[in-house]
Order: sequence, then C-alpha cells, then structure tokens
Amino acid sequence: MKLIFGLGNPGKKYENTRHNIGFIALDRLAENLGLTFNRTKFNAVYAEGNMGTEKVILVKPQTFMNLSGESVQPWVDYYDVTEEDIVVIYDDMDLPVGKIRLRVKGSSGGHNGMKSIIQHLGTQEFNRIRVGVGRPYPKQTVISHVLSRFSKDSIDDMKMSVQDIIEAIKYWADGHTFQETMNEFN
Repeated sequence: MKLIFGLGNPGKKYENTRHNIGFIALDRLAENLGLTFNRTKFNAVYAEGNMGTEKVILVKPQTFMNLSGESVQPWVDYYDVTEEDIVVIYDDMDLPVGKIRLRVKGSSGGHNGMKSIIQHLGTQEFNRIRVGVGRPYPKQTVISHVLSRFSKDSIDDMKMSVQDIIEAIKYWADGHTFQETMNEFN
C-alpha cells in the first residue's frame, strides 16, 4: 500500500494557488485513476483505489499547510507503513515552475508544512516530491507569491510538472523503489 500526500490549504480562497500544487497534483492523479475525493479521515479528504496491483490512498490534509503533520502522522501510524511507502508532494520556491525534484530524505528547507510533518513523524527520512513554483517577483512577499495563482505564461509549465509527478508516482507504484524512481525522474 502507498500513502500519497499532497500539501495545500483548504477552501476556495486557496484553490489553484502555488502553495496548493500538492492538491492540484493529487486532483489530476485522482482524475487519471478515476478516483474521487469523497471520504474524510484524520483531518483530511482522501481517495482510495489501485494503481496496477498496488493499493493507493491519495490524501489532502485539511489542517492548513503549517499544520500538515497533524494529519499526516495519524495516517502513517494507522496504516503502519514504512517511509518507503509514503510520499509527500509540496511546493518549492527554489525550483522554477515546471521542474520537480524527488528526494528520499532531507530537511524542511524552510517549508512550514514540511517542518510540521518532520516534527510529527520524528524523522526527515521519508519520500518527497518538490514541485517548482518559482521565486517571488521583485517587491513581492513570499506569502503573497505562494498564495498567488500561476500566471498565464507559467500554467503550461505547471501542468507539465503535474504530468511528470503522475508518471513518477505510477512508476513507483509499479514496484520500483523510490530511489529508483528518483534516479529515473530527476
């Protein structure tokens, strides 16, 4: 079984913002798999299904970004999965829009959602997919940048990164280790 977490903020106000790229990616993956986010558990909405022979649960925490660990940790505990069987998808300003980076461990890099997850899980060793959302424009704050929507000239790049995420997750769920997946998609 694989637990796939997409980070974001709940509510219409935050829909399709850069900070919600984790939600956007899971929505497209669910659509691709014919799944619907129609269940709730552990302060999250989720969709459940299969990718090939692998059971997958797509999870969108509803705790708001900075408290993501409060939702992620109960899922990991309940299903008693190892770090190899989870992945967290989240936004990264250090990557340009359209780029993704897979990692098997690492620090939060200043991302408050990841800080919360690391704190609650008690480890930095879990799979993650960092999704580029670019840097703020001059005189734009970090907060206003991540809470803004993708510009018209970057929307195609964002969609390309989401497609890359879907392909990477399918590859991983098809029986490859996350390290192998990282080698294939980085």
